[in-house]
Amino acid sequence: MQLLRSLVFVPGNRSNMLERALGFGADIIMVDLEDSVPPGEKAAACDLATEWVPRLAEAGKRVMVRVNALDTGLAAGELSAVVSPDLAGVSIGKGNTAWDLQQVDRLLAPLEAKAGMDSGSIKVIPWIETAMAIVHVYEMARASQRIVGLAFGAEDYTNDMGVTRTDFGEECYFARSSVGVAARAAGVAGLDGPFVGFRDPEGLKADASAARRMGYTGKFAIHPAQIDVINETFSPNPEDVAYAQRVVAAWDEAEAAGRGSLSIDGRMVDVPVVKRAQNLLAQAAAIEAQTNA
Repeated sequence: MQLLRSLVFVPGNRSNMLERALGFGADIIMVDLEDSVPPGEKAAACDLATEWVPRLAEAGKRVMVRVNALDTGLAAGELSAVVSPDLAGVSIGKGNTAWDLQQVDRLLAPLEAKAGMDSGSIKVIPWIETAMAIVHVYEMARASQRIVGLAFGAEDYTNDMGVTRTDFGEECYFARSSVGVAARAAGVAGLDGPFVGFRDPEGLKADASAARRMGYTGKFAIHPAQIDVINETFSPNPEDVAYAQRVVAAWDEAEAAGRGSLSIDGRMVDVPVVKRAQNLLAQAAAIEAQTNA
């Protein structure tokens, strides 16, 4: 997968919203068959998703579908309906262990073969949203080569824990941090769950910035108005890019002179600082490439 800064949910039962998604600037359009779709409309939503995934892909969008949890009995049929070369991946919630994700892997493999796709083409983003999942989060991140990110679901997590969800979120600190750390350790994206105040851009900015400080690399949106704020928060700003360029240039010069460290603006620069600068420049280049594609 490429950039995973912003992933916007689009209800799979809303054709008008799916059409609007043609103009969304999110890195991923996440067609939702789970929480945003009433039980009586699940089948219709799956049919609409099957219709709209190729239309969105044809418009240049990277599309994933969030299917219902394995224990609902709906996931297998939904996967069978939506898997195609136009689909970048799927997201699935309510799993508790690596075993759950291995079952998803086993379901996807024959569907890819039937569609003439290479094995492993369909990527997976599991939601970590129960106490049991937090206990097993690193093993879940490593359960399949398909997994490209871990998503933290605060609403379901607090429900599972039997605690009140607050505006400050202190009840989620441990779990939220654990998902960010596990994602980094497994080499996949850490994706923060949505900020529900879709008319509060300042609150979203603060929440997304807190997630970034925890090591998250992207965040889900529940409204298109949130996309720009999320993209901005999880992208390097021009000042950081300029400083990173100075660091790399100065390091190359120092290395050529046989020095193992240097200082810029009164700050010591050594190998970890240089690696961070190189990573930031690589991210900036990837964003520019996607923007200009």
